[in-house]
Amino acid sequence: MKTNLTYILLAFYLFCFQSSTAQEFGKKAISPQKPKEQKQLKISKDTLFNIKKDSNLKKIKDSTVTDSIKPKEVIEGIITHDAEDYTIQNAKNKTVTLYNNARVTYTDIDLKAGIIILDYKKSTVYAKGIKDSLGYHQRPVFKQGNQESEQDSILFNFKTKKALVYGVKTVQSGIITYGEKTKRVNDSTIYMRKLRFTTSKKKNPDFYIATNKAKLVPGKKIIVGGSNLVIADVPTPLFLPFAYFPLTDKRSSGFIIPSYGERSNQGFFLSNGGYYFALSDYFDLTLLGDIYTNGSWGLSSESKYYFRYRSSGNFNIRFENIIQGVRGLSGYSKRSNFNIRWNHSQDSKSSPNSRFSASVNVGSSQYYNQSINEINNSQRLTNTLSSSISYFKNFVGTPFNMNVTATHSQNTNNNSITMTLPSLQVNMDRIYPFTGKGGLKENPIQKMGVSYSMSGEYRINTTDSEFFKPIMFKKANSGIQHTVSTNTNIKAFKYFTLSPSVNYKDVWYFRKINKRFDPNIRNSNGNLGAVVNDTINGFNRFHDYNFGVSISTNIYGTFNFKKGRLKAIRHTFRPSISYGYRPDFAKDYNLQVKQSIDPNDLLTYSPFEGGIYGTPASGLSNSIGISLNNVLEAKVAPKDLDSDEEDKKITILNNLNFSTSYNIAADSLRWSPVTASAGTRLFKDKLAVNLNATLNPYQVNSKGDLINKFNSDIFRITNVGISANYSISSKDFDKKEEKKNENKSGNGAQNTPDVFGVNNPATNDFSINPSNSQNNSNTENTTKKTKLYRANIPWNLNIVYAINYTNNGISSGIGNNSLMFSGDVELSPKWKVGINSGYDIKRNAFTNTTLRFARDLDSWNFNFSWTPFGQFASYYFFIGVKSSVLSDLKWDKNQPPDRVLF
Repeated sequence: MKTNLTYILLAFYLFCFQSSTAQEFGKKAISPQKPKEQKQLKISKDTLFNIKKDSNLKKIKDSTVTDSIKPKEVIEGIITHDAEDYTIQNAKNKTVTLYNNARVTYTDIDLKAGIIILDYKKSTVYAKGIKDSLGYHQRPVFKQGNQESEQDSILFNFKTKKALVYGVKTVQSGIITYGEKTKRVNDSTIYMRKLRFTTSKKKNPDFYIATNKAKLVPGKKIIVGGSNLVIADVPTPLFLPFAYFPLTDKRSSGFIIPSYGERSNQGFFLSNGGYYFALSDYFDLTLLGDIYTNGSWGLSSESKYYFRYRSSGNFNIRFENIIQGVRGLSGYSKRSNFNIRWNHSQDSKSSPNSRFSASVNVGSSQYYNQSINEINNSQRLTNTLSSSISYFKNFVGTPFNMNVTATHSQNTNNNSITMTLPSLQVNMDRIYPFTGKGGLKENPIQKMGVSYSMSGEYRINTTDSEFFKPIMFKKANSGIQHTVSTNTNIKAFKYFTLSPSVNYKDVWYFRKINKRFDPNIRNSNGNLGAVVNDTINGFNRFHDYNFGVSISTNIYGTFNFKKGRLKAIRHTFRPSISYGYRPDFAKDYNLQVKQSIDPNDLLTYSPFEGGIYGTPASGLSNSIGISLNNVLEAKVAPKDLDSDEEDKKITILNNLNFSTSYNIAADSLRWSPVTASAGTRLFKDKLAVNLNATLNPYQVNSKGDLINKFNSDIFRITNVGISANYSISSKDFDKKEEKKNENKSGNGAQNTPDVFGVNNPATNDFSINPSNSQNNSNTENTTKKTKLYRANIPWNLNIVYAINYTNNGISSGIGNNSLMFSGDVELSPKWKVGINSGYDIKRNAFTNTTLRFARDLDSWNFNFSWTPFGQFASYYFFIGVKSSVLSDLKWDKNQPPDRVLF
């Protein structure tokens, strides 16, 4: 109960006390009011002190106004009370009784009960429910603002502000509290007896924590004595000598209870225990630790942050010291692993012309395979860790924009690491310097556009063993590249588009390589004399350029059909021929060095070898490119030819493309392999099929090398890849059922009367239709099918098939042939089962398989993930309370896959 309830009772006290001095009060007290009668009272300073002065009022003024009622405590507001049956005002006993759905309201306070009795003589209010043949109902409900409590009965003294409450039910910060007896001492202290705490909203809770006594500070905390966890009304052996429940809408710091268990390699353990720091409203910090009896341990730190309308993200770092075996024995091993993850996203509204984002996942190459506290099968199956941190800036009023990026790529198979710290990209949007007045682009000169880009990069190639050591930075490469391009387009012969273009590239390096022959060093064959690389720091540059022209057009062919739903098929054919020329720039930069004791054994090399942007282009390129693109579409009429629906356009082939090139300057092998690709979607876009192939026109010798001789059958298939993806779910069939029902409802059957009633699918029951019951002569031979039971089990299934064929001219075979599938089935509204698996047809074995089980236990969640076989065989079990307030009330257990450190 809140302090403001005192004002309500005080107002009733004043009203009844004033009415008792009038002669009419006795008459009103013995005649009950009509049902639903409502009385509104407005008490203010004017009505309270402008009453006629007689002897009785003088006594009242002397005894009450001057002593107990001060002007500053007088209520100014509207008080409303009503009862469904009657309201009795008893002048003799100085009571007011409200019966059946009694209600008293004042400002934001609302008190409801079956019976409310106001006793202004004892300064108390008593509220209780009504007991009849149906049981005890209309329990008192007190509500103020967003807080509400329900109880069996309540006795409140508005002078002392003390109260006794029986059978109370309150909700504080998601915790529902049931108490048999409650004593309210003041606004901030409440004592309770025989309590039950739960988060279950059921009338009979799924679980609760039972205790004999507790102290409640509203909006702050609950402190209880000895407690016992009860599940489904069955006491468990889980006892606590005391418990503390914080009641606050804000985050608060506190301990995180660790989970416990046993592992075969590390022994008994306590994991994921630590402390949570609620540092501010914008970010927090979680510190967790693991400890194992064999000496292994792990530490992790996680911080989440959120700035409204600006940015949000999380940062996580973990370090582990893993020990296997017993020190001094042969099976003993020790290794340290770490992992750093950071995700940051910026609100697009915070700055439309700049953007900062980050996605970081860096650490030991074998972290996901060896970690003793990481259950992530998807990460173990990938062999690459990647990170990216970028900042984009658009310079308003100019055509320029800038992008600064730091990237990281890590191969977990060979432990190689590639990083750019950082990479700078400056781009200029295409400009048209020769446009006419008003920006007109009518002729080829006016359509000529120029674009520019500059990229600079500092690249590091290293390994796990050299990570963040001085040698890592010594091997770093850097460079800057400038690129300028211009092009235009010209209409030729009415139907063709001619597009000439020119590209120029200028590369800057800050070191170069000088090779020399050292006769005192042995080469890879073990002989004396080897070539040594010397790195020379300094500014170096080279450039190259190329120009080309292409001509293209679109050709349309339409085939019309006069019969059937198929009206037409349209074929779109886009041929393109291009010509490109690039001089040989390498000859101006190439150097030679002796590579053996033979003075004529020379090695030609470029001083820019190993550079970020490559070396000058070698060899003259004078080539013609050919590409053919095809799209096939169909127009189909609706099933109902009389309907107003428009014809549907269906794509038969999304693409069917061929491309190749011919190098005029080459002395042999002038034709490049033909690449072909095709793709389509079938069954209303449920099935996506893609095909790619490579066709080589030249033969190979016994060693597998290409020779300048064409194949007898023109092309030799060197590679073919086919993939198909099919997705289906129960929703697809639901749509079909809805359409069937719509078609049936449109034939006038809804106007046919049914004497037996209409099946109600919601209740599986029959309900009589009174409007149609009188006219049933036309429905004697009509039979209507009804579904007494309708099972609806949502499910979804995704199937992916992939096959790859290779042929190098000597041997051929299928490289990959696998079928992958994943799906979920909701066996019931609270049961969900899922699977991720696949079958390797070539190896005749299942791929990594994971089974998932989830159960909604109303107040609890149950999850079980199981990988039954394979290299990553493991399981994870969890059951816990949904509410975040009691999130530590859980049990989780996992068996990670076997870890191999070395």
